Amino acid sequence: MEYLKIYKEWLSNPYFDEATKRELEALKGNNKEIKERFFKDLEFGTGGLRGILGAGINRMNIYTIRRATQGLANYIIKQKGENRGVVIAYDSRRMSPEFAMETALCMCANNIKAYLFDSLRPTPELSFAVRELGCMAGIVITASHNPAEYNGYKVYWEDGAQITSPKDVEIIHEVNSIKDFSLAKTMDRREAEDKGLFKIIGKDIDDKYIENLKRLVINPVSEEGKGLNIVYTPLNGSGNLPVRRILKELGFKNVYVVEEQEYPDSEFTTVGYPNPEDPKVYSLAIELANKVSGDIILATDPDADRLGVRVRDKKGEFVLFNGNMTGALIAEYVFSQLEEKGTLPKNSALIKTIVSGNLTDQIAKAYNAQLIEVLTGFKYIGEKIKEFEETGSNEFVFGYEESYGCLVGTHSRDKDAVVAVMTLCEAAAYYKSKGISLYEQMERIFTKYGYYKELTTSVTLKGIEGIEKIKQIMEGYRKNPPKVAGGNKVLKCRDYLIDTITDTKTGEITPTGLPKSDVLYYEMENDAWCAIRPSGTEPKIKFYFGVKGDSGEDASKRLDLLMNDKVFKVD
Repeated sequence: MEYLKIYKEWLSNPYFDEATKRELEALKGNNKEIKERFFKDLEFGTGGLRGILGAGINRMNIYTIRRATQGLANYIIKQKGENRGVVIAYDSRRMSPEFAMETALCMCANNIKAYLFDSLRPTPELSFAVRELGCMAGIVITASHNPAEYNGYKVYWEDGAQITSPKDVEIIHEVNSIKDFSLAKTMDRREAEDKGLFKIIGKDIDDKYIENLKRLVINPVSEEGKGLNIVYTPLNGSGNLPVRRILKELGFKNVYVVEEQEYPDSEFTTVGYPNPEDPKVYSLAIELANKVSGDIILATDPDADRLGVRVRDKKGEFVLFNGNMTGALIAEYVFSQLEEKGTLPKNSALIKTIVSGNLTDQIAKAYNAQLIEVLTGFKYIGEKIKEFEETGSNEFVFGYEESYGCLVGTHSRDKDAVVAVMTLCEAAAYYKSKGISLYEQMERIFTKYGYYKELTTSVTLKGIEGIEKIKQIMEGYRKNPPKVAGGNKVLKCRDYLIDTITDTKTGEITPTGLPKSDVLYYEMENDAWCAIRPSGTEPKIKFYFGVKGDSGEDASKRLDLLMNDKVFKVD
C-alpha cells in the first residue's frame, strides 16, 4: 500500500527530525491513523493550506510548510518578484511562530527578503502590510476559527488579496511539483540577517494600519457615545491589542475585556472552538456584561478577521446577531451617513457572497449602489476591489459574507474584524445619541426593508470516509434537485460547478457568470432560498437557508419549515 510505503520512508529518511520519527513510531499498528496521515498530500488549495497538526504528508508540520513555501518561492521567482520580498504574520495557534519562522527562512534561502512580524498580528493587518511594504506576496499562519488541533497557511498576492485564478492554480502546480521534501530550502537566521534577507517588523506597520482605519470614521464619537459600555473578547487571539487601541483612540471610555480570553492561548481552553458564530463562546462575556451593565458584546476570532456581536433586546437579554444582520447593520449605517453628508460616491458598490442574505440587496437599491455577488470567500471581494481601482467602474464602499466577515474601506483586501469593531461601535454611539439601541436599529431596518431571516447549518464528516460522503451528498442533489422545499416551489437551480442556472418551469439554461465552484443554489417562491456547499476549511457540508416574512414571527416560521424540510436531511 502506497501510504505505508511513504510512512516507512518518513521513519527511515535522515531528513526528518527525531521528534517527528518518535511521533510516527507511536502509530505502529494503527493503520487507520497512518492512512489518514499518509494517503494523500495535505492539499494546497486555492487559498493555501489548512489541516490538523502532526507528522505526515496530510498534516500541518514544518515539512509541509517548507514544501508549500518552496513552491510559492519558485512561483515568485518565475514572476520576477524576488526583489520585492514577502511579509509574514501569524496568530496564537500551536506552532504558529515556528511555522512563520520556517516560512521566512525558506524564503530567505531562495534569496527572497522576508519581513516577519515580531509577534502575533491580525490577518487584515497582514493584507495591509503587503501593499504598504510593496511586497510581492504575503503569508499568514492561521487556521482562523478552526478548533485548536488545526493550523493553516494563507497566501496573499501583491494587491493584498488572497490568491485567485489563475495564480492559485499556477502556485498549486509549483507546490505539487515538489515530490521530495528535502528539496525545500532553508537557512540559518543569522546568515539570513547578515545577508539583509530577514527583517523583523512591528510598530511602524501597526501605527500606519490604525491611522488608515481612523480615516474611515464618519461621525466622531460624541461624549454620550463615549460612555457606551463595551464588552470584548479576542478569544485568546490576535485582536486584543489592535481592537483595544482603536476603541481607545476613538474615545470609548468603558471597554471591558474578558480576562480569561484576553491573552494568547493556543488551546483555547475556555472555548475549545474559537468561532464567534458559536453561541457557546459568549458565556464568560455575558457574565462580565451583566456585571458591568454592558450595552454590547463583541468577539473576534483568533486571526481577527471575523466579528461576532451580541446586543441587549427589549427584555435586557443578550441576543446574537448573525453575520447577515451585522452586515446589514453596518451597511445601512455607512451608506445612510455617507449619503447624509453628501460623500457617498455616485458609482458606489456593495459586494456580498452568493450564500449571504438578501436584505443588503434592498439596502444597495435604496442608496443607488450597485450590488455585486461573488463566490464564497472574501478573496473574491478583494479581487473586485482591485478591478474597480484598475477600471474606475465602481468605488467600493462595503463588502461582507454571512460567516461574520466584513470590510469597510480598502486598506485591507480581506475581511477585517478590527475595522468592523470600530464601525459598529461608532454606529452604536451614533444611535445612542439618538436614543436608539442597536437592537432597535436592527428592528428599524427590518421594518424599512422587510423581515429577512437566515440560518446556516452544517454536518461534520471527518476523515477519508467523510470526504467521500460529502461528494456523494453533493452528487445526489445534482442528480435529484428538490422541486419544493418548505412549501415553496423551486424556481431556479444554480450549479456553480458547471456554470448553469436552470429555470425549472421553462428548462432554459443560462450561465452563472462566476468561476467554477462546488456550490448548489435553489431560488424559490416567496423570496426563499437554499445553498449547499462543502466547507473549504473544515470537514463539513454546509446548508444555507434564507426567507422573507411579513413579520419577524412569520419569517421565523417560514425559516423553520424550510430548514426542517426532509429534502435537506442527510444521513
